[in-house]
Amino acid sequence: MNQEIAELGTELLHHIRNFSVPLSATPRGARLARLLANEQLRTWGLPLDPAEHLVAELAANAVTHGRVPGRDFRLTLYVVGDTLRIEVTDTRGDRLPHREPVTPDGESGRGLVLVEALADRWGVAHGPTPRKTVWAEVKTSDTGSRTVPTRYPTPRPHA
Repeated sequence: MNQEIAELGTELLHHIRNFSVPLSATPRGARLARLLANEQLRTWGLPLDPAEHLVAELAANAVTHGRVPGRDFRLTLYVVGDTLRIEVTDTRGDRLPHREPVTPDGESGRGLVLVEALADRWGVAHGPTPRKTVWAEVKTSDTGSRTVPTRYPTPRPHA
C-alpha cells in the first residue's frame, strides 16, 4: 500500500507542473507576464505557440479592464496530463469579459476573438470577492512536434 502511494506521488510530480506569480497591473506587468510564461514553458519543454499569445491577451485584458490602482494581477500556469491551463486573476470581479463589436479600423476589441480562436476552452471563474479569474486551456499534444528553442544558444567551438 505504501509503495502504491509513493508511486502515485511520484507520478503526480511528473504530470502536474505549476507556476504562479503576482504582477503589477500595468503594461509593464502584462509584458513581464508574457516573458515569464515563455521562459516557464521553455523550462517545461512545452511549445510557446499558442500559449504565449493567450498569456499576452489575458494579461493585457487584466491591466486594461481589470485594473484597480494599487492591486496586482496574478498569472498562473499549470499542466495536468496534456493540458496547459493559463489563468489570469484580477480584482475587478464586477467586470466580466465580453466581446465588443470590432470595426476594421478599430484599435481594440479583438482580444477575446483571439482567445476563442486559440484556446481549446476558456471561461471565467468567480473568486473570493472582488476577484475573477479568466482562464484558457490548450492541449500540449495538439501543438505539433515543433522544437522549443532554448533562450541562450550554446556557443560553438572555434575552428
